[in-house]
Amino acid sequence: MKKMNKKIEEEKIIDATGKALGRLASEVAVLLLGKNKTSFKRNVYSGVPVKIVNASKIRFTFKKLEEIVHKRHSGYPGGQTIITGTEIVEKKGYKELVKHAIQKMLPDNKLRREMIKNLKIEE
Repeated sequence: MKKMNKKIEEEKIIDATGKALGRLASEVAVLLLGKNKTSFKRNVYSGVPVKIVNASKIRFTFKKLEEIVHKRHSGYPGGQTIITGTEIVEKKGYKELVKHAIQKMLPDNKLRREMIKNLKIEE
């Protein structure tokens, strides 16, 4: 019987104060993918758990929040829903905005769910 040797890595803490949303999201996506390691493989999760603090202190302008648009479709005719960034911040907070930006920068495959589980965001 073989023993699996899993290394428990420390989670990386990133302070979001004063950072732009896109630059923060790309930095976190690289860490979650594990592209900063020499042992990177596309088919294996090798990333680091990431914790983002002060998500509500991200640098935004009101105009930029209005430009951010999230679309989803129910699959039925006329089922497209469009939500602006200001509506998301009012309903769910900056936490959801950051999570969505990071999620869109990760590859759309089976490992995405595992990567998102290793992401923690605090307002």
